[in-house]
Amino acid sequence: MPLVNMTSMLAHADYHGYGVGAFNTLSIEAVRGAIRAAEELRSPIILQLAQVQLDIAPLNYMAPVMLQAAQNATVPVVVHFDHGEDMDHIKQALDLGFSSVMYDGASYPMLENMHLSKIAVDLAHTYDATCEAELGRVGGSEDGSKDLAMLLTDVQEVKTFIAGTGVDALAIAIGNAHGAYKESPNIQFQRLREINRMTEVPLVLHGGSGISEEDFRKSVKGGIQKINVATALQQDIVAEVHKLCHGSFKKPSYSKMYTVIEEAVFRAVKRHITLFMSDGKAGVNEDKIAYCDVKSNG
Repeated sequence: MPLVNMTSMLAHADYHGYGVGAFNTLSIEAVRGAIRAAEELRSPIILQLAQVQLDIAPLNYMAPVMLQAAQNATVPVVVHFDHGEDMDHIKQALDLGFSSVMYDGASYPMLENMHLSKIAVDLAHTYDATCEAELGRVGGSEDGSKDLAMLLTDVQEVKTFIAGTGVDALAIAIGNAHGAYKESPNIQFQRLREINRMTEVPLVLHGGSGISEEDFRKSVKGGIQKINVATALQQDIVAEVHKLCHGSFKKPSYSKMYTVIEEAVFRAVKRHITLFMSDGKAGVNEDKIAYCDVKSNG
């Protein structure tokens, strides 16, 4: 199935009451494992890569892998550039063929964030791609290396921000955080419901690793359509590689290590797909909400 548009994918999720997992895949093995999981469970999926991760997974290396995997997949796939911090990197991702990007201006005051997000939205739309932005500030950094303060999304600012940007999806801060949670997350579901009532724009939950099964399902029912997962995949990969290297007297082969990485991602993605209730939804197109193919960029 061809690369698809994130707006139509999330509209489908909203209509059918499920969430779409957006998984940070930083290697060929991770991409293969994620696609295998989505195909086995017949789930739409978002493959993504954040700007902070480009030192270990360069855009010009990973883009062909992610895009080819999407084109060859038998389920709908979006390829998304997450937490873009500047227009140069966002444009590079779009030039390479990503079907969706995010501009992260959450560290700026609201009006400046709105102005810069609008520039990113307009740029993405010239490529027939979608653009996500963030209002409020999700705690922690995307690679888990920094402990950044959280700033909850102001419900009253949501309408102004969306009207001023034309953004296609909105990441919100409702008690969620990037990286590993140091204590149980306190998701503010009333705030989520209020935000959801303010807009029809799809809502995004960052910091999905560590949220309970019950809270995931409540988040989806409260209006979340896209859920980011990165740390959980990385933790599972590290655990399985550690087990491989220390679990026997025989040295593991080079190829075995990469098989272990793919299998770790495969299992983790399957687990989250089930949590988000997107399993079996890839073939549900017999209604007014259908997936739209991304137009060719030439």
